[in-house]
Amino acid sequence: MNPQLLDDLILRALAEDAPWGDITSEAFLPREAVAVASLVARESGILSGIAVFARVFVLVDPATDVTLLAEDGATMTPGATLATVAGSARSVLRAERIALNLTQRMCGIATLTARYVEAVAGTNARIVDTRKTTPGLRALERQAVRDGGGHNHRFSLSDAVLAKDNHLAVLAAAGIPIGDAIRAARAKIGHTTHLEVEVDRLDQVQPVVAAGVDTIMLDNFTPAQLVEGVAIVAGRALVEASGGVNLDTVAEIASCGVDVISVGALTHSVRSLDLGLDIEIATLETRR
Repeated sequence: MNPQLLDDLILRALAEDAPWGDITSEAFLPREAVAVASLVARESGILSGIAVFARVFVLVDPATDVTLLAEDGATMTPGATLATVAGSARSVLRAERIALNLTQRMCGIATLTARYVEAVAGTNARIVDTRKTTPGLRALERQAVRDGGGHNHRFSLSDAVLAKDNHLAVLAAAGIPIGDAIRAARAKIGHTTHLEVEVDRLDQVQPVVAAGVDTIMLDNFTPAQLVEGVAIVAGRALVEASGGVNLDTVAEIASCGVDVISVGALTHSVRSLDLGLDIEIATLETRR
């Protein structure tokens, strides 16, 4: 994860949460008060974002000491202590909510991803995410997918060519054959740029693959259609399945021989896991 990107993201979140300071802590807590707190898992899951958690406290107050007791990708059990935080009580409480919000969401994504990965175990299919991420949080959510054992699709529109249904609709309206469009696109892009095309009908598979794509996405195909599509491709491109993917269907989709299964639900409809920051010690710092 890019450190500058992470810091910018956290600072924006902190500014949103306390644009003019934490007036509650400033009104109630003595400046000299110090606190020691523990990050505790309230439910089972996969840990993700522990470094993000720590960075929030450091950006609020560099004097805060954060000790990490678990690593991203680890399995959490209820009651497990994942980290400890010690420092100014005002600083700890100023950072608490943002640190928890980000880490809880990342843990939820990692945990859900791990369930999908487990469901396709024994097949050659990779579970990948999509661009259906929370605006501004894509880097964190993509990291969480990796922590859950999944893989990342293109990070942005600038990373790879992916012609989807709306692109093809524009081409069709202009009377441009898909094969011609693919060859023209290939001529325009760099030789290292990945080229993928989405199709939603079996009769589109052969002309798309014959034009020289790297990956073909079979969108909303039935399992029988996926099997047929994979046979038509015959190893000439990677085959990605998308649409209608959930925990009840993903194993059958994987068994059809596809290489990649993209799952928007990993990031667009995930539930954050429950973590808590429990203050164990609060004292007044002795100053000489």
